[in-house]
Amino acid sequence: MFDLLQFKDNTAVIAQNGKQLTYGQLAEVVEKLYQAIPEKSLLFCLCENLLGSFVGYVACMNRHIPQVLLDGSKDLELVQRLIAIYQPEFLWMPTARINEIGGKTIYQYHEYSLQQMEYAEPLANKEINPDLLLCLTTSGSTGSPKLVRLSEKNLKSNAESIAEYLRIDENERAITTLPSYYSYSVSVINSHLIRGATLLLTDGTVAQREFWNFMKENKATSMSGVPYTYEMLKRLRFFRMDIPSLKVMTQAGGKLNKNLAKEYIDFAAEKGKKFYIMYGQTEATARMSYLPFESASEKYSSIGIAIPGGTFRLMDDNGAEITESEKDGELIYLGKNVSLGYAECFEDLQKGDENKGILFTGDIARRDSEGYYYITGRKKRFIKIWGNRVNLDEAEQLIKEITPSCACVGVDDKMLIYLTDETKSKQCRHLLALKTGLNSSAFEIRVIDEIPINSSGKVLYSDLKNE
Repeated sequence: MFDLLQFKDNTAVIAQNGKQLTYGQLAEVVEKLYQAIPEKSLLFCLCENLLGSFVGYVACMNRHIPQVLLDGSKDLELVQRLIAIYQPEFLWMPTARINEIGGKTIYQYHEYSLQQMEYAEPLANKEINPDLLLCLTTSGSTGSPKLVRLSEKNLKSNAESIAEYLRIDENERAITTLPSYYSYSVSVINSHLIRGATLLLTDGTVAQREFWNFMKENKATSMSGVPYTYEMLKRLRFFRMDIPSLKVMTQAGGKLNKNLAKEYIDFAAEKGKKFYIMYGQTEATARMSYLPFESASEKYSSIGIAIPGGTFRLMDDNGAEITESEKDGELIYLGKNVSLGYAECFEDLQKGDENKGILFTGDIARRDSEGYYYITGRKKRFIKIWGNRVNLDEAEQLIKEITPSCACVGVDDKMLIYLTDETKSKQCRHLLALKTGLNSSAFEIRVIDEIPINSSGKVLYSDLKNE
């Protein structure tokens, strides 16, 4: 995946604790970790933005060890559930947490340990499709075992497309602002490593002084964020900050308010920087479109055009392609970065390419006369909260463990939970925050007399206000 020795003297990563590795040193560390892992093994990586986590990710990518990236800092309930389903031979995880899961420690690097796992009733057939390289979660942390299956072709084609349109070279220094298990963050890492650039690795947030000190000291040239990131930056008076090294800002993970997008675009133009609006899904290895900065001041509410190597189409309700402009239809994406498919059990890891390079996004969009696309709605019941995709139906099932009379609707960055029992409000918000890892402010409770249903007993979501 990564030709580390091509850039052996370049700095590959600088961690916030001051430790750093050149590409040559990274290649040596990767080789040592790889020696501890037998071929044809499945590995779970419990990710944090730390040097150990980064090294484990690169080792698996370069040595073609199938891995599943999971949040290494939250409640381990979901991790344990996935372990029971997929039975990974190894876990690469923070050493401080090994007692929570167990296993035999066979290798350590900085703050991470490689745990070899054993199972009382091991799966009979542990064969994995040889094309499978990476699995990412797709429905947040609400307990779903569904994973997106990605091949090296998916990952590499997407990284090359991003590196091309962002003009990434070995002089770039990208600072991490997103969790490393998140597909958007994965694409940032990949697109910089294939060009010999430097990653500034921090688990700090934009709300912390240490983050900005680290950014300035190491002269970060780019940063990425979801809508919530840029909303927070405005509150922190980002437009008044003096960061001369910062040249590029990218935004994906949900729709940014168009007025705020225009503010960032105008700010970037004034300061000689660039602000890129992008659109993507985990099922397409994170990014499918970008808004060329040259057109951004005029098209600031658009997701732009397909990335190099990709194509968009619009389809009507009858499955026919929409060729005229300004007409809504489901957005279809075609490209080498489209995932192989989903996995909900170990047997699914044996499957081949089910998508064949075509992704039905579930988003409703329209195309203007100049070929720029605009998202106008969602076909399925998903919303994005601060860049994290949340399945409204799964959230509803969680709440039904507390109270059966409920319904969930919402828009990006705000979920509305309708209840008929006010006494359950606090408990429901707490449960959703615990299961998703999101702040409870993302969930608003509204109490009504009864949940509207039709004659078949199905909830009439259209009768509930979603904003």
